Amino acid sequence: MITLKNIVLRRSAKVLLDSATVTINPSEKVGLVGRNGAGKSTLFGLLNGSLQEDAGECHIPAQWRMGQVAQDMPETDQSATEFVIEGDTVLRDARAEVAAAEASGDGDRMGHAYMALYDAGEHDAPARAQSLILGLGFKTTELDNPVNSFSGGWRMRLQLARALMCPSDLLLLDEPTNHLDLDALVWLEAWLKRYEGTMLVISHDREFLDAVTNVTLHIDAAKLVRYGGNYSKFEDMRAEQMELQQNAFAKQQDKIAHLQKFIARFKAKASKAKQAQSRVKALDRMEKIAPLLADADFSFEFKEPANLPNPMLSMQGVSFGYPPVADAPEGTPPTVIVQNVSRSVLAGQRIGILGANGQGKSTVVKTIARDLEVLAGEITEGKGLNIGYFAQQELDVLKPADTPLQHMIDLVKKLTTQGKLAGQATREQDLRSYLGQFNFSGDMFKQAVGSMSGGEKARLVLCMIVWQRPNLLLLDEPTNHLDLATREALSMALNEFEGTVMLVSHDRALLRAVCDEFWMVSRGGIAPFDGDLDDYQRYLLEESKRLRTEAEAASTNAVVVPIKNSVEKNSNNKQAQEKKKPLKKELEKVEPKLAALELERERTLEKLQEPLNPKDIAEISKRLKVIEQELAELEVRWLEINEALESI
Repeated sequence: MITLKNIVLRRSAKVLLDSATVTINPSEKVGLVGRNGAGKSTLFGLLNGSLQEDAGECHIPAQWRMGQVAQDMPETDQSATEFVIEGDTVLRDARAEVAAAEASGDGDRMGHAYMALYDAGEHDAPARAQSLILGLGFKTTELDNPVNSFSGGWRMRLQLARALMCPSDLLLLDEPTNHLDLDALVWLEAWLKRYEGTMLVISHDREFLDAVTNVTLHIDAAKLVRYGGNYSKFEDMRAEQMELQQNAFAKQQDKIAHLQKFIARFKAKASKAKQAQSRVKALDRMEKIAPLLADADFSFEFKEPANLPNPMLSMQGVSFGYPPVADAPEGTPPTVIVQNVSRSVLAGQRIGILGANGQGKSTVVKTIARDLEVLAGEITEGKGLNIGYFAQQELDVLKPADTPLQHMIDLVKKLTTQGKLAGQATREQDLRSYLGQFNFSGDMFKQAVGSMSGGEKARLVLCMIVWQRPNLLLLDEPTNHLDLATREALSMALNEFEGTVMLVSHDRALLRAVCDEFWMVSRGGIAPFDGDLDDYQRYLLEESKRLRTEAEAASTNAVVVPIKNSVEKNSNNKQAQEKKKPLKKELEKVEPKLAALELERERTLEKLQEPLNPKDIAEISKRLKVIEQELAELEVRWLEINEALESI
C-alpha cells in the first residue's frame, strides 16, 4: 500500500500540503481532485519520484512497477506500433538481455534470456500495442506511420498508449482525456475498468471519474481528505459534511456568545467571580470549529443576442472536406469527408454532434464557421447571423506575448473595422471590468498569455466569444482545459443562452446538460441520432470492436495453394495432422499446469508480503522455489512442443 504520513510539500514559498496523511490500498482506483493550483500534479511528482517531500514520510512498495504518461512531445521516426511496444519496459529489458546473451555466446544465458523474452510477451506484443493504438482512435492504415508524421494531440495519444502498454502495479494518469474524442474516451474507460493495479487519476471530467474510480482524494486547505466512492459520491458526502460543519460552527458560536455574555455581565461581581472565571477557562479549552470557507464559485452568462434569424442557416446538398494541398499536382480532386447534406439549423436548437473519430465532426463545424469552403452545394445564412466559434486549436491562435487586455483591445479594433460592434462598451476601463468577470483580476489582465495555464487561456477565449454577443455558438471540444467549476459555469451559461448551440465534446455531463438533440456524423453523411448518450456509448464500443476485428483479419496473411499441387499438398497436410495429434494432446495437458503454477506463484508471492514469523517465511520460500523450478521445466517443454508443431 501507499502511505503518506505528515507530508509537507512546498512550491516556492507556497505550502501545498501541510502535515497531510493518507493511505491508498492495493488495487484501489483513486480520483485526485481539488481546485486549480491546489497541488494535484505536485503530489504526482512526489509519487513518481521527481519531487521530494519537504517533511514527513512517503512509502511506496519497492517492488511496485510504475506506469505514467510522459509529458514530452515524442520526436522519432519509429513506427507508431514499435514506439508503443517500447513502452513495455519488461519486454524492452528482455530484448536487451537476449541481445547481450547472443553476443556472449553463453548457451545457458541464451536459454534463460529467450524464456524471459517469451514470458515478457514478445509473441503478442504487436497485437497488444495495436489494440491500444486503435482503441485510442487511430486508423488501421496509420499503425506503421512514423510518430513524427502525427500532430501534437495524436502524439500525446501515443504517449498514453505507451503508458498503458507498460506492465504496472501503480498507474498515474494526469488529465488523460484532454486529447481524446468521445469514442476514444469510452474505450479508455473500458480499459481502465479492467486494470488490476492501483491507479491515481487527475481529471476534470466527472463522468469519467465516476466510471473509473472508487475512492476520491480531495486536496482541501493543504490536507488530503479521503472519501470512499467515486466523484458523485464524494460531492454528496462533501455537501453533507459541509452542512454538518456549518451547523456545528453556528451552534458553537451561539455557545461562545452565551459564555462571553455571562463573563462580561458577572466578572466584576465578587459573588459571581468564581463562576465567571470557570467560564473563561471553558472558553479557552473549547476546540474551535472553523467557519466554512467554500471555494469561490465562477459564473458568467451570454448576453442576449441582438437578433435571432430563423433558420440560422440552411444547407442544401453540401459536401464537407478539404481542398487539395498547395503543392498537389494540377487536377488533384479535393478530399471529401461528408457529402450531400441537406439540413437546417433553427433558432434555439441545442445540437450535440456525435460521431466516431475521423468521421468529420470538426470538418463540419469548421465549414459552418467559415474556416473552410464548402466543396459542393450551398450554405445559406440567416440575415444577421453572428457566429461565436470555439475551435480545438483556438488556444494556439492566442498571441503568447500579448496580455488579456491587449487581446480585448485588438478584438474591438477588428470588429470596429468590420462594422460588427453591437453597442458594447469599448473604453479600456470597461474592458478591464469585463475581464474581471472572467476572473482576470488584479494584475492578471496585464500578464502575458504565454505564461498562463491552459484553463486560463480557454477562459480568455470564452471571454472574447461572450463579448461578441453571438446568436450561433459553434463549440468544438471547449472543455479540454477547463476545471470542474468552469465546466459547470459553462454548462449553466449555455442553458441560459437564448441563441443556438452546436456542440462537439467528449464531456458527457456537458452534452447531457446542454443538448436536446443529436446529429450523427457517420460513413460520409449526417443523420439524426435516435437515442441517448448511453446508446451512443454502446454503439462506439461495438464500432471499436469491429475495427479491431478488421485489423486482426487484415494482418493475417492468406496462404495461396497452386491448383496443380493441391493433391500433393492435401496428402502432406494429412500426414502433418497425424504427427501433430500427440503433441497437441501433450500441449493441452501442459498449458493448464502452467496456468495453475503461475497462479500459485502469484498467491505465494502475495503471502510473502504479509507480516509472517520466520518459520512461515522459510516454508513459503521453500515452496516458491519448488514452484519456480517446476515452472521452468514446464516452460522448456512448452517451447519444445511449440517448436516441434511449428516445424511440422
